[in-house]
Amino acid sequence: MDGRSVIKTKAQSKNYVNAFASAVAALSRAGEDLTARVLEMLVLDFDAARAELWLWDGSSGSCYLTHAEGLEATHRLEYAAAGAGAVGKIAHNKTTIENIVLSTFGGDDLEFSRNTSLTHISGYPLLAAGQLAGVLAIYTKAEVPEDLLVWWRLYAEMSAAKLNNVLATQEKDKRINQLSLLFEATRMLNSTLDLAELLELILKIARSEVKAERGTVFLVDARRKELWSIAASGLDHQEIRIPFGKGIAGQVAVSGEQVNTEDAYTLESFDPSFDQRLNYRTKSLLSLPIRHHSGEIVGVLQLLNAQSGKFSADDVGFLNKLSGHMAMALENAQMHRDTMEKQRMERELSLARSIQHRLLPEAPPVVPGYDIAVLSDFCFDVAADYYDFINLGPQSLLLVSAEVEGKGVSSALIMANLQATLRALVMHLHSLEVLAFSLNEMLYSYTKAGKHLSVFLGLVDTRRNVLQYVNAGHVPPILVRGKTGEIKLLEEGGTVIGLFPQVDYTRGSVKLEKDDVLVCSTDGILHISDEQKHEYGARRLTDFVRRHRERSAQGIVDAVLAEVSAYSTASMNDDDKVLIVMKVTADKEAAAEETKL
Repeated sequence: MDGRSVIKTKAQSKNYVNAFASAVAALSRAGEDLTARVLEMLVLDFDAARAELWLWDGSSGSCYLTHAEGLEATHRLEYAAAGAGAVGKIAHNKTTIENIVLSTFGGDDLEFSRNTSLTHISGYPLLAAGQLAGVLAIYTKAEVPEDLLVWWRLYAEMSAAKLNNVLATQEKDKRINQLSLLFEATRMLNSTLDLAELLELILKIARSEVKAERGTVFLVDARRKELWSIAASGLDHQEIRIPFGKGIAGQVAVSGEQVNTEDAYTLESFDPSFDQRLNYRTKSLLSLPIRHHSGEIVGVLQLLNAQSGKFSADDVGFLNKLSGHMAMALENAQMHRDTMEKQRMERELSLARSIQHRLLPEAPPVVPGYDIAVLSDFCFDVAADYYDFINLGPQSLLLVSAEVEGKGVSSALIMANLQATLRALVMHLHSLEVLAFSLNEMLYSYTKAGKHLSVFLGLVDTRRNVLQYVNAGHVPPILVRGKTGEIKLLEEGGTVIGLFPQVDYTRGSVKLEKDDVLVCSTDGILHISDEQKHEYGARRLTDFVRRHRERSAQGIVDAVLAEVSAYSTASMNDDDKVLIVMKVTADKEAAAEETKL
């Protein structure tokens, strides 16, 4: 060391002596500002660029930042779990560190170093009777000489001794009060499983403790990537939805970093339109994530306008401690709500199935000259497939196959409406085209294009063996000629029912012959898929019926069911399946003779 350096060190030592003497005198005068005074003198008189006082909370196993002086630090993490980061390691090991490069601790310390240009840390555990009271952390922009470290050690020992009595009393009272509040808050949070009531409780606890004018509890909707709330004090319980990343609460949900400001209007992400709409003025604002103990963010708590003008570190510390309890209570309430919703849906589906089953024929009709069989297989999630047979006279049978868009009670009610309307109209209408037109107008007016259905209307003249039909967007029925195996798809008609107004429909007609087989199905049969996701499809069904057309109607139904079951057992219950098979068993003359009898 050259002469000039020695002189400089001696001058510094002399200044430190005087500063230490002043510190001893100042700290001997106990007062409410004692903790802040400790840090202020470190910065002013002992060359600390920044000094922090962290108090130990044994109940949570963490240190909480209570005071800081010197260089300002934005987005400073205000708690450190034992063993995490520089402060956490000092607290956990109860050992001093000096002149350590801050970035070596990684994580938040590395980010803190980058944001502040503070490169080194020296930290001292504040011990009293072997018990940890807190941590004194000192930051600099360069390594400091040994003679300054000596003074810091003495300063830390003196601070621990002087602060211990004050901290012990203050912290004891504070801890007892907070533990009492936490216990009472936890008890209240676990007193209900009603989500709306729970959100109200969270707001009540938070606003009562931190003395805020207004507040909102937002819940995370991960599926929709939104925050939503039904509890907002001062907002008449309006539902609020905010996309992730939008506004302050939306940003907190994404980043997990709390926002605490005395003037919300200085924040770029603050949206003043809420104030304008509600004739309110937001000043101070605290927005912090509600985290599960696993670290997952399940919500955001936002409080406005602290009565004291700003939200303190104590306010934030209390809410952070309560965060895990909030999250667990919310999780339980959400699970309860989901269970109740599931039960409601199950009741709705049960009602829909009941409606559906009451509307369907108990058995196919017995018609001379015709053999009719039906497969109706309904999945648990009700899709309103529908079929019917309506006798219009001794020699006329209306065959109906329909599929209502959607599932649940609403679709089942549309199906019920369809059945009632059909049975009322067919008594007065003698044209299938007019019948389809009237059904379309009825459903369009009833649902305003909110629902639609496909339907096949087939009018069988059993005396002449003639089938007239209208296919309104339904799966085309398959007519297999019994003698030749020729295939005809019954496609004449028009678009689906209920989607557009004033739709005209056309009628098709086909002459039936002995041994002809008519197959009507809904798409549940056709959409069954194998392991490679290949659908069974209309072509396979057509070829299969052609090969088995010599069987009875029930024989064909049984064979189709066995075929599709073997094709894919995994997807058999994914959708409703309706299959109607009608086989002509008598020719025109035979049918006429039977009619005379």
